[in-house]
Amino acid sequence: QVQLVESGGGLVQPGGSLGLSCVVSGSGSDYYSIAWFRQAPGKEREGVACIDSSSGRTIYGDSVRGRFTIARDNAKNPVYLQMDNLTPEYTSVYYCAAKSIPTMLESGMDYWGKGTRVTVSS
Repeated sequence: QVQLVESGGGLVQPGGSLGLSCVVSGSGSDYYSIAWFRQAPGKEREGVACIDSSSGRTIYGDSVRGRFTIARDNAKNPVYLQMDNLTPEYTSVYYCAAKSIPTMLESGMDYWGKGTRVTVSS
């Protein structure tokens, strides 16, 4: 069993930056690839970014490429999501999720955190 806990959400002004963290624990957690998802009010959850546990290769969704950065240090924990130049459209609940292979398919994830809320507003 793997547990994921997100933190770092909050209120940020348009144009600002925010960093989220996902702490991963449990049996074999180092070997799971981690993805971030977001769910905006009234919309479906979408994949944001993913990082491969072994290679460190990253994948980004079209809506965040060039604006968000996913990273993990050599200890592989936590997994960070740096969000820059935010606009109100990025207001969402952000979730991290784990799977043994790198993917941003929501239906394919094995474990989920409970999410952290990000509000972009002046």
